[in-house]
Amino acid sequence: MYKKQLTLQKILCFLAIVSSVIIFLYSLGIMTDLYDTLYSTMRNPADLTQTDVPGSIVYYNMQGFNAYFLKCAIVLILLACLLFITNTHIRRKYYIGNYLSVAAFVAANFYVAFDAHSYIELFKARFLQVDFEALKAHAELWKSAYTESTFWFDVHYAVFAFSLLVSIGLVACTIWKISLMKEEAKLIANGKGAAA
Repeated sequence: MYKKQLTLQKILCFLAIVSSVIIFLYSLGIMTDLYDTLYSTMRNPADLTQTDVPGSIVYYNMQGFNAYFLKCAIVLILLACLLFITNTHIRRKYYIGNYLSVAAFVAANFYVAFDAHSYIELFKARFLQVDFEALKAHAELWKSAYTESTFWFDVHYAVFAFSLLVSIGLVACTIWKISLMKEEAKLIANGKGAAA
């Protein structure tokens, strides 16, 4: 039974790194469409009221969130690496460092997912208030990109669903580990020894 648990434990630790890197890449890409379509509409970045397209200020409003989101993604990568530093991926018996690294990663993952979700939904609503007729006219005049797509906003559901599933898996695996350690302790206490 320990062998199956150890295999799952290793897979989940690697998936923690993968999910954190995906969030990092998403934080880099979330502004792609906004930059391509809205940046050129601002006539004077020093005065954001001067725009060819009402509502295009959402691109500038999102800059602060994007920088914050990028930092959160880097923290998640570091916390996922902490799972490996504490040998959570290979350790047969967990110690306090293993529990703390799992707890820190899971807590940070849930925090980032729910906090970023609220901001992304807010900025999506603001993006949908852009005057798309004016944006289309601007794009045709200046031969710039045009899109009404909310793909980069909507894809966060898949990104965070994957990261939260990994976190839930880590918690379940830790609970399984605790039960196996208790069973092993009982067998040793009874003088029977534990089966590997």
